[in-house]
Amino acid sequence: MKKRFNVLVTRRLHRSALDELVKKCNVSLHTGKIPIPKKNLINKIKDVDGVICHPYDTIDKEVISNAKNLKAISTFSVGFDHIDINFAKSKKIKIGYTPEVLTNATAELTIGLILDVLRRISEGDRIIRNKKWNQIFGAYDYTGTEVAGKTIGIIGMGRIGKEVAKKATGLGMNVIYHNRRPVSKNTENMLKTKYVSENILYEKSDVISLHLPYNKDTHHLINSKKFKKMKETSFLINTSRGKIVNEKQLITALKKKQIQGAGMDVYESEPIKKDSSLLKLENVVLAPHVGSSTNETRQKMSDITVRNLVLALEGKKLLYSV
Repeated sequence: MKKRFNVLVTRRLHRSALDELVKKCNVSLHTGKIPIPKKNLINKIKDVDGVICHPYDTIDKEVISNAKNLKAISTFSVGFDHIDINFAKSKKIKIGYTPEVLTNATAELTIGLILDVLRRISEGDRIIRNKKWNQIFGAYDYTGTEVAGKTIGIIGMGRIGKEVAKKATGLGMNVIYHNRRPVSKNTENMLKTKYVSENILYEKSDVISLHLPYNKDTHHLINSKKFKKMKETSFLINTSRGKIVNEKQLITALKKKQIQGAGMDVYESEPIKKDSSLLKLENVVLAPHVGSSTNETRQKMSDITVRNLVLALEGKKLLYSV
């Protein structure tokens, strides 16, 4: 009889994926506060063979050190900066994640934020709901910015950046990008995009969209120095990681009208603080970190997360390994 593994799952998954996990593992499912309090996490992870975590769970050195039997961590996310990767690997713990499947969903939300903030859709919704639409707008009373014909500068031309480029081209936008290294000429031709330096991207872009991983090199990459290089009519879109943008300096740039607006799905602190100045700005569209949050994507992510964990515990190659 095959050994049944003991597994901790920090939050509910799709029922079909959880059912697959239960077939091979003894599952402890956390259903309380999100994220699971660290004290509880340390206690529950102590004797398990594997853990399925989420991006809001901090799996750091202290947590991993208290896991006596831990062989695998499978995260329900494409990002893995919430896990101490180096320490886990030093303990020979395998780590799985879920890239590719959330590419389209995140790119769709990026385009949604662009359309929303440029055409002032959410702002208009607030005007109506707050009963401030008291008369018909004149020709120049409530104007937005057309998307077609504008230049989008994409920083980070990975899977999601490429998908945003495709969709932006479909909207009639001109696409430029900056990456650690240029993509192939064939890819550039297919995406109808052009590689430029970081400085040129800031100077030429009407919309700047961020699609970077978070690490020490990208921490506060977008700051006051960069805002000064951008057009006063430009918009910043962030659906990658909150700490890539210096939020205080973004707020200052918006207030001083160094840039025209922003669309954000991620923040330095999540949930966003109730006294954040972002909440008072009309030229910002705020989404609650839902870039990959579609029914279709969540199902695929659940399936991959479970499969990664089971494969790792069985000593086999993961579908997606960090």
